[in-house]
Amino acid sequence: MQFSAPLKSNSTRIMLLGSGELGKEVAIEAHRLGIEVIAVDRYEGAPAQQVAHRAHVVNMQDTEAVLEIIRHEKPDYILPEIEAISIDALFKAEAEGFHVIPNADAVNKTMNRKNIRQFAAEELGLKTGPYKFVKTREEMELAAAEMGYPCVVKPVMSSSGHGQSVMRSEADLDNSWEIAKEARGDASELIVEAFVNFDYEITMLTARNGKETVFCEPIGHIQRDGDYVFSWQPMQMSEVAKQKSEDIAKRITDGLGGRGLFGVELFIAGDEVYFSEVSPRPHDTGMVTLITQSQSEFALHLRAVLGLPLGFTFYGDGASAAFKSEQESFAPVVEVDESLFSDNSFVRVFSKPESHVGRRLAVALVFDEVDAAMKQAEALISKIKDA
Repeated sequence: MQFSAPLKSNSTRIMLLGSGELGKEVAIEAHRLGIEVIAVDRYEGAPAQQVAHRAHVVNMQDTEAVLEIIRHEKPDYILPEIEAISIDALFKAEAEGFHVIPNADAVNKTMNRKNIRQFAAEELGLKTGPYKFVKTREEMELAAAEMGYPCVVKPVMSSSGHGQSVMRSEADLDNSWEIAKEARGDASELIVEAFVNFDYEITMLTARNGKETVFCEPIGHIQRDGDYVFSWQPMQMSEVAKQKSEDIAKRITDGLGGRGLFGVELFIAGDEVYFSEVSPRPHDTGMVTLITQSQSEFALHLRAVLGLPLGFTFYGDGASAAFKSEQESFAPVVEVDESLFSDNSFVRVFSKPESHVGRRLAVALVFDEVDAAMKQAEALISKIKDA
């Protein structure tokens, strides 16, 4: 493979559609290979824009506006990094010869819970919990009665837990209906899922480069309100469950096709494995790989996109903890205790230009045996605060 310098007529260019903290790490990895980075987002000063060669601010759901930027920049690879993107723009760009990662159809399937659930359960025959799709408050009530309480309600299009809630009884119906309107995306249709009686859930990071598929060690995680708070690697699980997890991850990613890294979310109950969701991009729970692997999920994503070999070394156990803001600010400051910078821990600050209550601003990372790493990560995250 030949590598050039950025900002030249022969530069290799990647375009990030969505420029948050995960995209920022992909951009940094691209810099290390001399790749030109164009970062696009709906607001100015997004994390990846701060380290990109060029940045654009646009309504990400405006088909013509997104296409105009793609045609102007002529990227070699388009990397959708968020769900709230005009899928029509991606299909049109692909039809014009642009390379969408992993491909426009895969993005379309995964950005919409209805599409991916039907694809996984009905086309591929993967094991999932019972579910129904609804469009009205009345349909939601009937679906909840059929699924049984507790059950989970999610917009078909959203991210980071926005619009998601658990209904534990009929008393929660109205509240869940209102919460669903907070979706980042389309809240016109919801999925009501039966509550799978699982022991734990994992993320199986799966990378494809067109020649091989590799798996990272399974990542355990804790979510609150549908959003990641803690993650650790590896998740201790039976060899049977681990093999089933890899098999399901390969089946879903083979079915979607294309190149790149996928975050496959699975529920584990004993040795049984249930498919939950998949993201065709680096996963927030996978930030732990910044400290546990020779090639983080972001480096693997870029290697996969470029068709490069995917070999890496798993250094050892580790954990991550997300810091979320507790205030609104247009000039946020993250105050970090010196103890986070030690021989086995460090912090990554995302440098977001605005903070809102519950918005992720930083992550603490610890390298140690899992139980010890989790305890240290939990202790360290309490030493980060809004200044």
